[in-house]
Amino acid sequence: MCETDYSGYPDCRDDTIKAMQVALTLGMDRRFVLHTPLMWIDKAESWALTERLGGAVLVDILLEETHTCYIGDRTTRHSWGYGCGACPACQLRATGYERYRTGEGT
Repeated sequence: MCETDYSGYPDCRDDTIKAMQVALTLGMDRRFVLHTPLMWIDKAESWALTERLGGAVLVDILLEETHTCYIGDRTTRHSWGYGCGACPACQLRATGYERYRTGEGT
């Protein structure tokens, strides 16, 4: 999840994650740390990071095995992966993937 280009859902914000971390720490009486390494990078940068970490093979795995579609559409495969193509999450993923492909997200 990232706050940089999220589509408005409050659970994607850094403040929400920090609040959950505090609640878990208090409730379990031990320190919890929630790591969000993608929080401050956008979708294009996330795709570029994927390629740097695992090459084209990892990019292909993410395209085939993940989605961000809010309605969960796994019937339609786009160049950027599965999704309805119309919801805010799909639009962000499509835009980020296109920016990555054209070199804007590196």
